[in-house]
Amino acid sequence: MESLRTGTPKSIFEWIAEIAEAYRDAEEAIPFGPVTGQTIEEKDLFHFAPSVCLKFRGIKRTKRNLKKATDAALSSYVASKNSVGHILDDPHISFAFCYLASHFALDLVDEKEINEIMEHIEAHRGELAEAISKNV
Repeated sequence: MESLRTGTPKSIFEWIAEIAEAYRDAEEAIPFGPVTGQTIEEKDLFHFAPSVCLKFRGIKRTKRNLKKATDAALSSYVASKNSVGHILDDPHISFAFCYLASHFALDLVDEKEINEIMEHIEAHRGELAEAISKNV
């Protein structure tokens, strides 16, 4: 799935549609796990969020850019996992969280916007799940 964006989504519903597409993009890695000696499960897809963020924003995948996005996503995930509990056990939510954290690290969105999007996604979890299940 090739996708390049010229700008970040403008509404929560555009974000949901993009996160769903990004999630499906990350899912494409699952069958290749055995080739690399890894087992990739749906619960592991949040690890791919920083790479997909770079891809979707058309940002060059340099070591520096990938490290910046990955460090922010995974450190935020670990820091939040204890405070928010089981919500990050949902693969869709954990992917969305890391995808948005990657955008924040790259100065593409601000904290207020991330909080609004995540609050909506958490309150309306079915919307993201439905968007992911649609293969558009």
